[in-house]
Amino acid sequence: MQYELLDEMMDFGYPQYTEAKILSEFIKTDAYRMEVTTRPPMAVTNAVSWRMDGIKYKKNEVFLDVVESVNILVNSNGQLVRSDVVGALKMRTYLSGMPECKLGLNDRVLLEAQGRSTKGKAIDLDDIKFHQCVRLTRFENDRTISFIPPDGAFDLMTYRLSTQVKPLIWVEAQVERHSRSRVEFMIKARSQFKERSTASNVEIELPVPADASTPAVRTSMGTAVYAPEKEALIWKIKSFPGGKEYMMRAKFGLPSIEAEDVVIEKRPPIRVKFEIPYFTVSGIQVRYLKIIEKSGYQALPWVRYITTAGEYELRI
Repeated sequence: MQYELLDEMMDFGYPQYTEAKILSEFIKTDAYRMEVTTRPPMAVTNAVSWRMDGIKYKKNEVFLDVVESVNILVNSNGQLVRSDVVGALKMRTYLSGMPECKLGLNDRVLLEAQGRSTKGKAIDLDDIKFHQCVRLTRFENDRTISFIPPDGAFDLMTYRLSTQVKPLIWVEAQVERHSRSRVEFMIKARSQFKERSTASNVEIELPVPADASTPAVRTSMGTAVYAPEKEALIWKIKSFPGGKEYMMRAKFGLPSIEAEDVVIEKRPPIRVKFEIPYFTVSGIQVRYLKIIEKSGYQALPWVRYITTAGEYELRI
């Protein structure tokens, strides 16, 4: 079966068809069906190889999620070593027929070409990559994103923002040893985005010594749970508004420490997770999303913006 799929995917060493939904039509689970001469799916012989003919939905809808992932690395001196943003336009299409879609963004090149003002509204994106359905020639000519979408979920476009990004949630940690067998952590978390936005499901994972025991924890907001299997203390804050600052203090016993000068070097970093709905770091905006199909049906487009933490690490 694997050989047959590879045979359909490759032609003289070049990839031809990679859409999972199209390739699934070559899979025949019943043994007797393998003996029957089958004709290839229509999508294979069609110019639009990523979409089948005859798709029908009672309710025609398009869901577009603009998802940006923030990558941050801060060294033990509090200096920002690395920061970037990786974004993706994730689509779920439930459309009948062969719809033609057109998407407009607040792209600086496009707006300037149209003679529109770009002050404070336009963006510059790097490393743009499109799904095969996008007409690249059209985009290169007039920056229009025009395409016939696959059915279901797919990534329409990915991009990167290379400019330096301020950490959205800044974490400071102080570690104090009070005796040979006791250590105390003081953690301060501060949200560095505007008050109108709120981060949800914030998790701050603080590494602790492998032999830590008898935790005593106090937080000004949220709850903290000791996870010995991860050798970490996990501080969870369900809702973290912009411009706020919260603190956590944790004390641990260290039964195996024998000398005052024993210091844990090369500690794992503090890892931060969060999700900020209705917010993007890049400022990307979907100006319009048009769906045109020859039958003339009206489709409902839904657009959502989300920012999440990617590789978000702070050394202590």
